Amino acid sequence: MDPRRNPFDNGPPPSVPPFPVPRQYDDSEISDHYNAMNSSTTRLATAPGYYDQSANPSEQDLYSRHYSASVDSHASMPSISPFSDAGVGSSDHYPAWSAERQIPMSTEEIEDIFLDLTQKFGFQRDSMRNMFDFTMHLLDSRASRMTPNQALLTLHADYIGGEHANYRKWYFAAQLNLDDAVGQSQNPGLQRLKSVKGNVKTPNSKSLDSALNRWRNAMNNMSQYDRLRQIALYLLCWGEAGNVRFVPECLCFIFKCADDYYRSPECQNRVDPVPEGLYLNTIIKPLYCFMRDQNYEVIDGKFVKKEKDHDQIIGYDDINQLFWYPEGIAKIVMQDRIRLVDVPPAKRFMKLSQIDWNRVFFKTYFEKRSTAHLLVNFNRIWILHISMFWYYTAFNSPKVYAPRNKASPSAPMTWSAVALGGAVSTLIMISATIAEFSYIPTTWNNASHLTTRLIFLLVILALTAGPTFYIAIVDNRTDQSQIPLIIGIVQFFISVCATAAFGLIPSGRMFGDRVAGKSRKYMASQTFTASYPALPRSARMASIALWVIIFSCKFVESYFFLASSFSSPVAVMARTKVQNCSDRFFGTALCSNQVPFTLTIMYIMDVVLFFLDTYLWYIIWIVVFSIGRSFALGLSIWTPWKDVFTRLPKRIYAKMLATAEMEVKYKPKVLVSQIWNAVIISMYREHLLSIDHVQRLLYHQVDGQDGRRTLRAPPFFTNQDSGNFFPSGGEAERRISFFASSLTTALPEPLPVDAMPTFTVLVPHYSEKILLSLREIIREEDQSTRVTLLEYLKQLHPVEWDNFVKDTKILSEEAEMADGTSTQSEKANKSADLPFYCIGFKNSSPEYTLRTRIWASLRAQTLYRTVSGMMNYSKAIKLLYRVENPDIVHNFGGNTERLERELERMARRKFKFTISMQRFSKFNKEEQENAEFLLRAYPDLQIAYLDEEPPTKQGGDPVLYSALIDGHSEIDEKTGKRKPKFRIELPGNPILGDGKSDNQNHAMVFYRGEYLQLIDANQDNYLEECLKIRSILGEFEEYSMSSQSPYAQWGHKEFKKSPVAIVGTREYIFSENIGVLGDIAAGKEQTFGTLTARALAWIGGKLHYGHPDFLNATFMNTRGGVSKAQKGLHLNEDIFAGMNAFGRGGRIKHSEYYQCGKGRDLGFGTILNFQTKIGTGMGEQMLSREYYYLGTQLPIDRFLTFYYGHPGFHVNNILVIYSIQIFMVTLLYIGTLNKQLAICRVDSQGNVIGGQPGCYNLIPVFDWIRRSIVSIFLVFFIAFLPLFLQELVERGTGKALLRLGKHFLSLSPIFEVFSTQIYSQSILSNLTFGGARYIATGRGFATTRISFSILYSRFAGPSIYMGMRNLLLLLYTTMSIWIPHLIYFWLSVLSLCIAPFLFNPHQFSYADFIIDYREFLRWMSRGNSRTKASSWYGYCRLSRTMITGYKRKKLGHPSEKLSSDVPRASWKTVIFSEIIWPICSATIFVVAYMFVKSFPNELNNTNPSPLIRIAVIAIGPVVWNAAILLSLFFISLFLGPMMESWIKFGSVMASLAHILCLIGLVAFFEFFWFLELWDASHAVLGIICVIAIQRAVQKFIIAVFLTREFRHDETNRAWWTGKWYGRGLGNSAISQPAREFMVKIVEMSLWGSDFLLAHILLIILTPPILIPGLSTLHSTMLFWLQPSKQIRAPLFSTKQKRQRRWIVVKYTIVYILMVSILAALIILPAIMRDRITFECSICKNI
Repeated sequence: MDPRRNPFDNGPPPSVPPFPVPRQYDDSEISDHYNAMNSSTTRLATAPGYYDQSANPSEQDLYSRHYSASVDSHASMPSISPFSDAGVGSSDHYPAWSAERQIPMSTEEIEDIFLDLTQKFGFQRDSMRNMFDFTMHLLDSRASRMTPNQALLTLHADYIGGEHANYRKWYFAAQLNLDDAVGQSQNPGLQRLKSVKGNVKTPNSKSLDSALNRWRNAMNNMSQYDRLRQIALYLLCWGEAGNVRFVPECLCFIFKCADDYYRSPECQNRVDPVPEGLYLNTIIKPLYCFMRDQNYEVIDGKFVKKEKDHDQIIGYDDINQLFWYPEGIAKIVMQDRIRLVDVPPAKRFMKLSQIDWNRVFFKTYFEKRSTAHLLVNFNRIWILHISMFWYYTAFNSPKVYAPRNKASPSAPMTWSAVALGGAVSTLIMISATIAEFSYIPTTWNNASHLTTRLIFLLVILALTAGPTFYIAIVDNRTDQSQIPLIIGIVQFFISVCATAAFGLIPSGRMFGDRVAGKSRKYMASQTFTASYPALPRSARMASIALWVIIFSCKFVESYFFLASSFSSPVAVMARTKVQNCSDRFFGTALCSNQVPFTLTIMYIMDVVLFFLDTYLWYIIWIVVFSIGRSFALGLSIWTPWKDVFTRLPKRIYAKMLATAEMEVKYKPKVLVSQIWNAVIISMYREHLLSIDHVQRLLYHQVDGQDGRRTLRAPPFFTNQDSGNFFPSGGEAERRISFFASSLTTALPEPLPVDAMPTFTVLVPHYSEKILLSLREIIREEDQSTRVTLLEYLKQLHPVEWDNFVKDTKILSEEAEMADGTSTQSEKANKSADLPFYCIGFKNSSPEYTLRTRIWASLRAQTLYRTVSGMMNYSKAIKLLYRVENPDIVHNFGGNTERLERELERMARRKFKFTISMQRFSKFNKEEQENAEFLLRAYPDLQIAYLDEEPPTKQGGDPVLYSALIDGHSEIDEKTGKRKPKFRIELPGNPILGDGKSDNQNHAMVFYRGEYLQLIDANQDNYLEECLKIRSILGEFEEYSMSSQSPYAQWGHKEFKKSPVAIVGTREYIFSENIGVLGDIAAGKEQTFGTLTARALAWIGGKLHYGHPDFLNATFMNTRGGVSKAQKGLHLNEDIFAGMNAFGRGGRIKHSEYYQCGKGRDLGFGTILNFQTKIGTGMGEQMLSREYYYLGTQLPIDRFLTFYYGHPGFHVNNILVIYSIQIFMVTLLYIGTLNKQLAICRVDSQGNVIGGQPGCYNLIPVFDWIRRSIVSIFLVFFIAFLPLFLQELVERGTGKALLRLGKHFLSLSPIFEVFSTQIYSQSILSNLTFGGARYIATGRGFATTRISFSILYSRFAGPSIYMGMRNLLLLLYTTMSIWIPHLIYFWLSVLSLCIAPFLFNPHQFSYADFIIDYREFLRWMSRGNSRTKASSWYGYCRLSRTMITGYKRKKLGHPSEKLSSDVPRASWKTVIFSEIIWPICSATIFVVAYMFVKSFPNELNNTNPSPLIRIAVIAIGPVVWNAAILLSLFFISLFLGPMMESWIKFGSVMASLAHILCLIGLVAFFEFFWFLELWDASHAVLGIICVIAIQRAVQKFIIAVFLTREFRHDETNRAWWTGKWYGRGLGNSAISQPAREFMVKIVEMSLWGSDFLLAHILLIILTPPILIPGLSTLHSTMLFWLQPSKQIRAPLFSTKQKRQRRWIVVKYTIVYILMVSILAALIILPAIMRDRITFECSICKNI
């Protein structure tokens, strides 16, 4: 028997009556089937027990597993309800839901509903208690601002039946109304197989509108009891669903089955409760197992990720989409091959446990890794650009298609050639359609429109391209009629129409409208992917206007700047043949066409610039719009300062207090003074203000003239010379001024505190720092750090440290007074204070050290900072409640304790704070203590964590629980741990994805109330911001709900608006000003999170970027949770939640008046890790179906907003880098022309001066180069514009210029170039190889010097190699055409190579530099006789595993931990990116070299074949390496076993090989230079070719010959030591040497090139070291600290000093030696070139 079968599904007992057939209806029938379904069938206990007791005993045991009762479930004391705390009446918790308010049903009745459902379905007790509490909080939250009846109604409308309820939308999208209407008598499955097209009037199916009306009537006539029961059932299903919560429509389906079952007599007549945990085990667990097994296999009880890419994994979205379509639901079959639809609805729930899910699900969209996604999703971008470019250039380069003998083409030909732009756009569409075929499964019902589209496009292609052929044939005839001209003009207009249509209409709406079509077939994809919330008219106009302006600017500017200016180079270059050149093999075929080749590359360059222009205009205009918008909202520094502060008290009264409801017996001044004083005192407590500042800022009570006490406003509001009210430039000033200016904008009217909605703050926490330990603060991290954390923080916040010290001294003096020990003279006092100023405490008792730890933790990025910041909400709520209800204070009289309790109760009722610590049960001792400290400090803080129980039987899965504790939970005597309040069993390990979203999801059941604020563990919040909470929640537009019922016929106007799903807010990056890198990171975030977000939110293009955003919890949780969670694919989980909400009809707003603090990364490495994470995440987004839906369904203006706001930024980065590379190649080609051909001299008008036979007029080309460099420079420079304007508007001109100046002096443009390269590289490598994973971004302060070898190995692949190749191209260009504009390029290409070292702290201190060099030499030669963690060999291996992948065997070898899991790339991508592409680039360079060599040399001899010469020089070193390796292989094979005792043998062999390889490389280079007759520029060009060819060869070998890698480096050590046995290689010990030989050939070349490269880098970095004082300057630039404040040199013991001195002396000599050898090899031949000549006959032939 299958143990998964339900114990209560044992076949019907004999007495079952046949299932009643519902009547077919006609319109007259009033008792609708819906009413029958929804009518209240309260416990009909009449029919006989429906349930056969003879269940199999073993099964009974299986399910009746006893769940231990958790803390407050007083199940053993039946007299008390299981919910209430003992002795407390349960109505107390939910004041708004109390008997005196005419509630539809009492709390006890609701409790009974929950108990009843739990017994009928087998939910867990704890989950039921949790969901009951959840429901009551929801009702309480709603009922506090409307009548309880209305609260229940609207809640039901939100969850189940309302206009915007996901369940109702799904019910109609999946056409279940047909399923429920069709009687079971006529085999329902038949009608359900196809999506109904149109409104087919069969007698049983009604049209959609009448169905909607019937639905509304049914909902309207339900009893309140039934409404609550449906909500309860939905929540209970949701609360235990675990990872199934990520598939909302699947959950809807489960709920519907459960609901149908509950209504059936079968369920109502059951008496005995079902065993606890049944729902989890029979329904959720099979689904969970399916999800888990898609991604993982379990080996030895550990999860091992399967090596599959996304297109083979059936992810959450595929599972979910099955339930969208009736065909999908019809696919669900049970193990006995019966389809679920053939079972009557009421019995389906019983059958769910028998479904074989493996046979049901399939992929509904293939996320294949390829760049074609860019084509499919963004086809309109390509069409708008490439076709326009075609129109422009075809018109401007007539000479290209003119007949041989004429200067310009005929008119029809011109019209027709320009008209081919239409054919270009049609071709783009066709290729996009073909690519789309490979992403959508053709078996599924939504691929049919693609075929139609393809046929149609082919017809259009014939129309737009065909006439050109006709015209070309007719063109040169003499008897010309007018027909070709007419045809050409018609063709032109057809093609313009086609381009406009393809460029503007979304491809998803072209044939078969998936967005607004009326056919039921598209209903599901409309509902779930295209219900975009409509924009208000003004915003839509703004959106259209913005894009019209951007594109008109762009098209005008591009026409004049790019297209028409390009016509003169085209005119000179088209058709130019190079005379008298020849090649031994190719004759004149290649070299005579060098000019057209150059022209082609220039065309490509122009296309790229054409793309970049658009982004430039987008940035300019979005900034203009955003700033205009901010003036419209009333936010700006340019409102006079006086105004902002003098009016502040009035504004606090008017905008922050809910004053409408209050009686006027209190003066506004009294109320405002309480708020203001609280804010100032909170700043004093955070040490931002000193006592004397506080005195000047507070409201004081003074005696008035008539002897009555009055309040005196602080001078701050009255006298306006802004005096010293707070430390200048400090945190206090920033906070107060933001607070003041934010109140100038319009805020939603706040509700009174007791009517405000409840909300929850949720923080996911993995292993971030909770509280800094004393050791971390006072000790340095390691040798290369120059400063302790405390010292550094004191430099950054001097004023705050001062205030802290004063405070501590007062404290300790009080303590001493109490002891009576203070009898010290004045002088002793000075020295006694020293420890305070150094480390903040004098005696090390924990209460003092804790203060210092907290002070530091509140200034670093710790969880403690986040918690203490967010807990300000609770303070703010208490404060507002007390200020707005003065009667309360009176009622409690002087009893402060009871008053405090009352305030606590209110704060606890309205605000919850949950941290989801998935690792809590696995914390080490220190982390546990810190977490305990948090709970003690903030008892209301809740911690949700995963609790694990070992498996019951051997080899089973462990059982995991979601548990919740808070500071009030009692501590268990035995274990010392707190007892959880709720403990809910999960179907299995919930962490299946990248962690963060799973972590949020498991804690999601513990949130309370209507809204969620998602916070990261590196944020902060302030009291004065928390006071605005009611206004923020008002942004959701749910405060003044109408008193209409959402289900009444006429109430619908009120409920039509799209719900607000997300309200985004500003972030203040508190890590700005910490140095140039922190400031750049902060600036990026500011412009993105504020400037662009403001404009985007207005025109409807903002998504959700995570962190301080408020979410509408009901909306998000019924639609799949607050973030998506498929591993790898949803790396940037929060953006997916935003796209999800947007596509399903939620609005996303942005509020300007509220801000949270947020920390950003500070060091070079961590910032780039973060950018790599964003970049790879973006690559994954390109693959995702959300991009596909948005890209193919959004109307053009919103599509452009979405594109340029998100993927466009990254595509732009890729294009910027491409533009640099293409431009280098263009320059190279123009350089070869300039070097070899005679260029004509021209006069001032630009006419060629006569008497220069055989000259080539290339002057216009040089003009074009200058123009292009200027435009590339502009594109780059414009990146600084937003930050500058942002500062200008927010802080005034002076500050803006200052910040910009600081950035430029700190070389931030160099960093910008580098980060652009990192972005583009990470996206491209992700699209080819994958490998996206969550990179934990470091949040510490960057004060540590990182050694050269680590930096080199981290950044060589992404950027140094590319930079160096481009440097060589630049070198050649500079030798052949020098123009001053090239200086800009030298800077930007150099920055690709040296940026990592430039931004490394203390890079330029001499001793460290030399020690680095020693470390680098050791790193290059390590790891050959024993395994080392970091070595060149390891780095080299890691970089090739992307292509080769790993072997699957698990051998458990110690060195296996060094490798991460990279799946092997697919062969298609490898063939393109690793074989074809390198070969093409090599060809391009070789052609250039061959052109240079195809002219006779000085002695007028024809050159020998350049091809042979290049081949010899390029392949020579490879052959030389192979020879060395073979000979050494045999030597080590024979000597190795004898030398076993000599450990270093392997290393010696390796070093020998490496040295020989270097000698070979250098020798070949010198030989080549000699062959070139010491001509430097030819030599450089040759080297460029050699490098390109060698790269191609290496990549070819790696891609074609290499099998998968072992996870250990045994083979490498075997190769050098010659000891192949006993290595655990097994049978492969025979085949491995051959493979290792191929590897070693490649590795030798790589080693040689890395060695030389690193030396070149070191030489570039040497000059700054020799300048005295530069190191200090460099630190000033990085840290923005004055030299006096700077970080001291490290202290070393005498022994260390001696050691270091010796190392420095020794390695300085080595370094100088190496550099001089390298220099000599280049300089000597250059000086002696005339002396060195020797005859050699072979040389003449090469």
